[in-house]
Amino acid sequence: MNNKFDALKDDDSGDHDQDQGSPKDSEKENNEDEHQEQNSAKKKQMVVPGAGEHPLQYNYTFWYSRRNPGRPASTQSYEQNIKQIGSFASVEQFWRFYSHMIRPGDITGHSDFHLFKEGIKPMWEDDANKMGGRCIIRLRKGLASRCWENLILAMLGEQFMVGEEICGAVVSVRFQEDIISIWNKTAGDRSTTTRIRDTLRRVLNLPPNTLMDYKTHNDSIKYSLGRLPWSDES
Repeated sequence: MNNKFDALKDDDSGDHDQDQGSPKDSEKENNEDEHQEQNSAKKKQMVVPGAGEHPLQYNYTFWYSRRNPGRPASTQSYEQNIKQIGSFASVEQFWRFYSHMIRPGDITGHSDFHLFKEGIKPMWEDDANKMGGRCIIRLRKGLASRCWENLILAMLGEQFMVGEEICGAVVSVRFQEDIISIWNKTAGDRSTTTRIRDTLRRVLNLPPNTLMDYKTHNDSIKYSLGRLPWSDES
């Protein structure tokens, strides 16, 4: 996978013994049909690599959010505020988005860029995220653009080597500092969280004494008491 980036940069069903089903059986079948139709529609909507392009192992989606830090927040208001930029399935499609996006270091105000696997919302409560957590690094101003690029290239290039554990990454631009985080599915898997932390330190070329924090999403939800679902400011 890395060589691709280098080139770019230079339902279970039960058995039915009866011929005629009960009303509940019919209702169940209708629900299953609707579920299958929804899954089929989702598959049709998924992006695919173009001819001759270099496919990624997973599809990903860019998201963006911005808010006034003085305004009260809720999970609902956050979900309404976050905007989907677009999805991609190949190295070339990624680069078409990324090359036209403003860099985190050039953003003013209170903003966030999110890069998550397609189908996963960048919210603690999402099914793929709710049992997981995130590794957090706080950066002094001026480092966000380089660290964000190194992080997402490492993530897309599968450098973390933790199977399907990675959900996505976030860069949070704040007034005093910037915050980088990478989210994974299973907060209780210590060997996985340790590997993620060590890989993150390597790909960002961080000094050995750099402080890194790991927060479970459950703890964040309990602590937040109504604060924004993605906030790493606590």
